[in-house]
Amino acid sequence: MKRVRCPKCDNYVTFDETKYQVGQSLVFECPECGKNFGIRIGMSKLRNIQKEEVLDEHVNENGYGAIVVIENVFHYKQVIPLKMGNNVIGRYMKGSNINCPIETNDPSIDMTHCIINVSRKRDGKIQYVICDGPSYTGTFVDNEILKNKERRVIKDGCLFTIGATSIILRATEE
Repeated sequence: MKRVRCPKCDNYVTFDETKYQVGQSLVFECPECGKNFGIRIGMSKLRNIQKEEVLDEHVNENGYGAIVVIENVFHYKQVIPLKMGNNVIGRYMKGSNINCPIETNDPSIDMTHCIINVSRKRDGKIQYVICDGPSYTGTFVDNEILKNKERRVIKDGCLFTIGATSIILRATEE
């Protein structure tokens, strides 16, 4: 089942996407406000990049892990692969320079909210370090807000929150 949001009142309308083909246009009438609006069935350009399925149980094809954006009222679950170096996390906007965009309409997520740096330590193990963007609402790691310019090492399963969105780190297994 898929949900679409009414552009007038933000109410969700649920439908079974398996009954329709990619490229097919659908028209809905919002049960709350009566607004008629249409959508086209298919994948967004951003979804093609992000690979919605779980990536080989927590690890992407490069072996650097992924972040799992937990579904909430603003968006669906997303799995975003990480790369070596700085992974800039923020709200998706066309033309932005972030490399880990979250497809959401959560107004409390900045366009560059936080950064996860993926690097190798001297012993060859991968290390994940998170820091705030800086952002207006802050970045919380295990329910503690990161201070200005604070960097924190995070590990597999670490829960961090940006705006109203919770994210789990799925580190590579070495």
